[in-house]
Amino acid sequence: MPMTLAPAEIMETVKMLQMQNLDIRTITMGISLTSCRGATPAQMRTRIYDTIASKACHLVKTGEDIAKEYGIPIINKRISVTPIALVADGFNVEDMMDLGSCLDEAAREVGVNFIGGFSALVHKGMTSGDLALIRAIPSTLARTERVCSSVNIGTTKAGINMDAVQLMGEIIKETAELTAERDGIGCAKLVVFCNAPEDNPFMAGAFHGVGEPDATINIGISGPGVILETVRRLPEADLGTVANEIKNTAFKITRMGELVGRVASQRLGVPFGIVDLSLAPTPAIGDSVAGILEAMGLERCGTPGTTAALALLNDAVKKGGAMASSYVGGLSGAFIPVSEDAGMIRAVAEGYLTLEKLEAMTCVCSVGLDMVAVPGDTPASAISGIIADEAAIGMINHKTTAVRIIPAPNKSEGDWVEFGGLLGRAPVMAVNRGDPRRFIARRGRIPAPIQALNN
Repeated sequence: MPMTLAPAEIMETVKMLQMQNLDIRTITMGISLTSCRGATPAQMRTRIYDTIASKACHLVKTGEDIAKEYGIPIINKRISVTPIALVADGFNVEDMMDLGSCLDEAAREVGVNFIGGFSALVHKGMTSGDLALIRAIPSTLARTERVCSSVNIGTTKAGINMDAVQLMGEIIKETAELTAERDGIGCAKLVVFCNAPEDNPFMAGAFHGVGEPDATINIGISGPGVILETVRRLPEADLGTVANEIKNTAFKITRMGELVGRVASQRLGVPFGIVDLSLAPTPAIGDSVAGILEAMGLERCGTPGTTAALALLNDAVKKGGAMASSYVGGLSGAFIPVSEDAGMIRAVAEGYLTLEKLEAMTCVCSVGLDMVAVPGDTPASAISGIIADEAAIGMINHKTTAVRIIPAPNKSEGDWVEFGGLLGRAPVMAVNRGDPRRFIARRGRIPAPIQALNN
């Protein structure tokens, strides 16, 4: 599908790139590993490495060439693969850890910064392979640099697998302890989903779904700085006007993302998948989703009215993206990761933004509780309770929700965790000290809601 850009659009895009932090956050190549099943772990390891190394060998250079030719920053080049629990079902924990190391080596070989897909889909139950992979997560994330992991524990159609919810609370605690010397950074590479999308290009939750082709190119764009500038130009406008201008801006951002995706697809000889138009913030000043909400008139993110402002933002971004492309997918909305957003960090540090308010905001944002640091002594049952609450929001509302939480070892409320780079830094947030362990210990499955029966 050819795309044309008018000169005025090009000049406007140049301003977005130079002054408002607009970038392509990631080109993510999805790679199917379904053909890599081997009789032995060693055989599978070889097949996985060779498949990734061959299909993605030109990914990084292609991204760099496009960035140079078009003047569009492309920050990350990444890979997502078929959930390892599916292709390695029947293998044991040690085998799964070895495959995790294989993913890390392959990612290093082709030069990407992250590879997602050390994953399991257990929304209705767990196979022996699922259990083995989940139990391998802490050690794998502790000893690898590039591997990211995700576990889907619920869907609107299936309900919530509370056996998996209980287990993931324990896995997150163990992962934090094994990476204690770096403030539990292993947990920053682990996401627990409800309604996980199969074409998400953003880490740490990316994996290549079973309904995807052998390989595909997905684009994750980012533009909080551009949207912020749009809102700042409308200090007295009514909210309907603000929403319309955000929609128009999201339209322009999405067109740029699709242009890059289609060029990359053509050069790599891989089908174009989707544009994920999520507003993904960074710790940089002026690149904040919280800043957009405050520009609408809130004193700080977290004050009364924050959820309504975020709902307006998320909806307008989706509408603009849907106008610009027929291939919008992934998560597509506004991310609210605490440690990766300078405005969110400030709001937490100043006492405006609490964990409970963040949970309310996840009802209308793109994903869920993201990059939230909590005290290291938070019990596994409390983490499981937080996961269950987020999954319930996703299940009932037919949306993706997720938890990426870091119980920071040896840290208490008010202390800080430091991750650096895009992962940023964050104050440790208070957790309700009530004990949900008797509820979590019931296990079983929370049934799918009545609205799931829509066939």
